[in-house]
Amino acid sequence: MNTLAFVILPYVCLAIFVVGHWWRYKYDKFGWTTRSSQLYEDNLLKWGSPLFHFGMLGVVGGHVIGLIIPESWTDWAGLSEHTYHLFAITGGIIAGLMAVTGLVMLVYRRRTVSPVFRATTVMDKVMYLMLGTVIALGMWNTLASGVLDPEFNYRTTVSPWFRGIFYGMPDASLMAGVPVGFKIHAIVAFLLFALWPFTRLVHVFSAPLGYLTRPYIVYRSRADHVRTGLGNRSPQPGWERPGLDRVKSK
Repeated sequence: MNTLAFVILPYVCLAIFVVGHWWRYKYDKFGWTTRSSQLYEDNLLKWGSPLFHFGMLGVVGGHVIGLIIPESWTDWAGLSEHTYHLFAITGGIIAGLMAVTGLVMLVYRRRTVSPVFRATTVMDKVMYLMLGTVIALGMWNTLASGVLDPEFNYRTTVSPWFRGIFYGMPDASLMAGVPVGFKIHAIVAFLLFALWPFTRLVHVFSAPLGYLTRPYIVYRSRADHVRTGLGNRSPQPGWERPGLDRVKSK
């Protein structure tokens, strides 16, 4: 069972993750979107969305430090085990609470705002359920490892197993003595990766990074062009018939 859950399942899910994104981008480019519903409601969205996204950035950052960076590296940097766990617990709880609060607000908005609810697909509901489960289990494990079971060190068990997946040498025996909460969290997280390409989560890979460095865009109204002599006619009120400019030019 350990081999099935912690060797075979991760590779199957990662394969679906990679191939699924390739397939989605190749055959469903117009569906590669968040399917924004901001036009329907903005008050809850303007609070829930930043809370969720910034909270998730903190959660992902904590996982990178805890799972990818070996314990020997933090020891070499002079960071004691006590200090590391203090930062991990404090940061994990804050980021988790932000993400949970934002997710609850987004789900509440999606359920109570009629146009948003009508635009919600079955995959949206499954995605929210999986995402909420992963976050809840992660917060529970953070509390359990830091408060209820401080002797357990996931960086000597879960972290080497996780890195081994990408090295091509996953050791399922490392997960044998891991608390059940960590096991379920890992399994559900990989299942979420398998679901990822078929949901709106694909927008994560479409972040407009160029927006941060692009030059300003200067907008001028038609009236400004007329006043400065750059326009050739004054703005007309209401709708105009198609081809009116062509008729006038003759």
